[in-house]
Amino acid sequence: MNPPAETGLRGPGIFLAQFMSSEAPFDNLANIAGWAASQGYKSIQLPTLGTRYIDLERAAQSQAYCDELNAVCAKAGVQISELSTHLQGQLVAVHPAFDAVFDEFAPVHLRNAPQARTEWAIDQLKLAAQASQRLGLTAHATFSGALLWPYVYPWPQRPNGLVEQGFAELARRWLPILDCFEEAGVDLCYEIHPGEDLHDGASFERFLQAVDHHPRAAILYDPSHLLLQQMDYLGFIDRYHARIRMFHVKDAEFRPDARSGVYGGYQDWVDRPGRFRSLGDGQVDFKSIFSKLTQYGFNGWAVLEWECCLKDSAQGAGEGAAFIERHMIKRTQRAFDDFAGVSADVQSNRRLLGLPED
Repeated sequence: MNPPAETGLRGPGIFLAQFMSSEAPFDNLANIAGWAASQGYKSIQLPTLGTRYIDLERAAQSQAYCDELNAVCAKAGVQISELSTHLQGQLVAVHPAFDAVFDEFAPVHLRNAPQARTEWAIDQLKLAAQASQRLGLTAHATFSGALLWPYVYPWPQRPNGLVEQGFAELARRWLPILDCFEEAGVDLCYEIHPGEDLHDGASFERFLQAVDHHPRAAILYDPSHLLLQQMDYLGFIDRYHARIRMFHVKDAEFRPDARSGVYGGYQDWVDRPGRFRSLGDGQVDFKSIFSKLTQYGFNGWAVLEWECCLKDSAQGAGEGAAFIERHMIKRTQRAFDDFAGVSADVQSNRRLLGLPED
């Protein structure tokens, strides 16, 4: 298993989904772990679709295999921070309008079989809970999937009860998964993301109510998706910090435009008013984010998710570790004005308040 976890905000880590390749050094776990360490990262977040870096079913069943995975990473100089089932989570709930495009995420024998695909995805999440436990992890990253996304903008008017039924069905599918994560002692962190039924604070609250405020239903906080929706991403931390248990460090910018807005006008990313950018090239106020997470006692990893419509991934990854490192905060263990402290007891405090001694 991983060494005993430190507490508080840790980093830098890197999410490997955007770097997966059949070419070295991205072709297997040992190579990509060594590459991540060479870039200055201390942890890696592993995607689990396919078996390039981890065989999820084997990891769920074999402690020896999980110990081997942790040993490979330790030898390279990193540790596994979390596993990710973003793509499998997407398949837990797919509106029929998206069946064809999301079938690409499923095994070939499950394509054109939506019910079987959903059952497979649910099983994948349950395996991920068990694998995370064996690996000594405490949080897991996923998507919620979406049954309601085609109705996100209410035209024509949504029928009464549609949203409530949608979240009830979403909860029905996720509750058994959440229970598995509870048994494993692992938080299930939904990335709040457009295209998912859980895409902002209001939709997360609906889901939380539908799953009876399940203790393992948590948030993967990625400020880029909130900025592109023109949300108060700092206030989001104030409001939901108790449920934020994972952190993707990703930058973005929104440049008001006379031709298109938040929806993007079907344009390529480079031409949209809202664009993902490499760390430091966008508008996200990371100094304030790191300060707020530290203030609220966030206990987890600061993990780079590289996405940028301009900068090459190698450059983005190379710059990302140092960027995160500069923003890390070691929380103070004493008050700045302790030097001016005075001794006190109940009676002296009463005198200071002008009250008679007991």
